[in-house]
Amino acid sequence: QVQLVESGGGLVQAGGSLRLSCAASGLIFDGYKIHWFRQAPGKEREFVAGIIWTGVSRDYADSVKGRFTISRDNAKNTVSLEMNNLKPEDTAVYYCNARIGFSRRAADGGYWGQGTQVTVSS
Repeated sequence: QVQLVESGGGLVQAGGSLRLSCAASGLIFDGYKIHWFRQAPGKEREFVAGIIWTGVSRDYADSVKGRFTISRDNAKNTVSLEMNNLKPEDTAVYYCNARIGFSRRAADGGYWGQGTQVTVSS
């Protein structure tokens, strides 16, 4: 059974930082591309960042480029999202996603975690 478990969310002031983690089990981790998506109330789930199994290729949404960094540790089956200079518009539930293909579309499926709430106060 595949499980993705996110952690590290919380409440932070604008300009602050958080580090999210995604722990994966039940899959051959280095065979999957890992993505972070987020969903704010009343909005569609949107792509945040993605990373291939080697960690060499990374992709970021324009809204987070330069502020967020995605990384992975294949030995520990974990992916992290370091978020700096957080803004109120970053407030959302953040989801970890694992899939064979690399895609910015939430509708392209894969395995999903339960999400972790990030709230940025102004």
